[in-house]
Amino acid sequence: MNPNTDRIRALNDAVRQNLPSGRAVITPGIAALGQEVVERIVRTIAVFDDFCHANDPYEEHDFGSFEADGHSIFFKIVYFDETLTYHSPDPADPAVTKRVITIMLADEY
Repeated sequence: MNPNTDRIRALNDAVRQNLPSGRAVITPGIAALGQEVVERIVRTIAVFDDFCHANDPYEEHDFGSFEADGHSIFFKIVYFDETLTYHSPDPADPAVTKRVITIMLADEY
């Protein structure tokens, strides 16, 4: 396990619980569900805690899936550098990392 896993997990949890603290992207399929459904999905992501070895093997809380309004929903957090061009040199350091969470329908993956 990465020695910074606890820090990375805490930063990812903070983004999930407060999307404006990072960058969030929704796919066209999510947007097509309408504002009310999107708001419910965002609230579900904020409280999501169904992490296990199968969906979180590195224990970073960077991926999750759940059902909402009859749809399978995925979310994934990716770590970029400050320019959003390359992967972050250190995902445990928020000074050099921009987190982007993508929310998508499973069939858009």
